[in-house]
Amino acid sequence: MKTKTIWNSLFAALALIVPRVALAEDPCRTTDFEGVPFTVCEAKAGEDLRLWLKDPTGALIGTPERLQAQIAQGERLVFAMNAGMYAPDRHPVGLYVENGSEIRPLVTAEGPGNFGLTPNGVFCVADTFRVIETHAFAAERPTCRFATQSGPMLVIDGALHPKFLPDSDSTNIRNGVGVSADGLTAWFVISDRPVTFHRFARFFRDELGAPNALYLDGSISRLIVPGEGRADLGLPMGPIVGLVAHD
Repeated sequence: MKTKTIWNSLFAALALIVPRVALAEDPCRTTDFEGVPFTVCEAKAGEDLRLWLKDPTGALIGTPERLQAQIAQGERLVFAMNAGMYAPDRHPVGLYVENGSEIRPLVTAEGPGNFGLTPNGVFCVADTFRVIETHAFAAERPTCRFATQSGPMLVIDGALHPKFLPDSDSTNIRNGVGVSADGLTAWFVISDRPVTFHRFARFFRDELGAPNALYLDGSISRLIVPGEGRADLGLPMGPIVGLVAHD
């Protein structure tokens, strides 16, 4: 895990030195927060935001190259990142819904690791976007076209996760998703430098104004933005979330 963190840190440093290719529509931007750069990619309700796990043959996708092969003619991958925690076999550890089909069930029990650092939650894609705490999701059971469960929650109804410490010495490259209050915007964020949970969560709440945000992962976090030439280094991923444009 340390080796992967080093590679991500090196790539992030290079990304700040080498100019990115300008786009007519730039899906991602880099924002400085308390001296740390964060890359933010936006998706709007009604756009073609998808989750992927396997290709039509049943093989796990896992890499940017294999993901690109799933994009049909006339479509274009705008950005993608890892979409939640996964087991050693790279299958999701919690709820996973793809094209309305539940592939993995919701997990409500506490457990080890960051996923079990409750409260955790679910990112749900329907007509709008939602980040919902797991037990609230279990009680409501909303219909999601795509959904991924991960943890911990970063921001819960405007409050930071109660177990985050402002003076923690645990830092990592981290990625997550936050949703606007009206559910019309989802922000996919990766820290371009190692950060604590507390700072990462405050970025969503204080910089983006997200009332609810969910941690997707750390250390293995990767962002792919083909139009900007960004393809973070790392090992194959489990579930992937990405935005597709129709040319």
